[in-house]
Amino acid sequence: MTVVAVILCLLLSAVGALGVASPSRFLGVVRSFQTPIGLFFAAALRVILGVALFFSAPDSRVPALILVVGVVIIVRGVVTPFFGVERLRRLLARLSAKGSVFIRGWAILALVLGLSLVYATVP
Repeated sequence: MTVVAVILCLLLSAVGALGVASPSRFLGVVRSFQTPIGLFFAAALRVILGVALFFSAPDSRVPALILVVGVVIIVRGVVTPFFGVERLRRLLARLSAKGSVFIRGWAILALVLGLSLVYATVP
């Protein structure tokens, strides 16, 4: 499970790096989830990442933290489909309106979170 967790955390970091380099492309990637199927796909990715973190926690550098983060991500993944596509569209409209500096800020957060999880997960 550690390999799955590391791969998904690297994917999260890659999306964050894309957002830092090109906020418009980042929004394009996020907009691809604006369908019911896309939203369920995003939810499934979150649940898979959370489960992978949960099961790789005992072998990680900070087991308690990885365990908690895994559970939080699982819960967020389960709840994601209930927010709906329309709410995602409104969120992206607000995000777009705030400008590229705001988008880059969130992208930096995703990049740092992903890399931190990789570091913490690898024993």
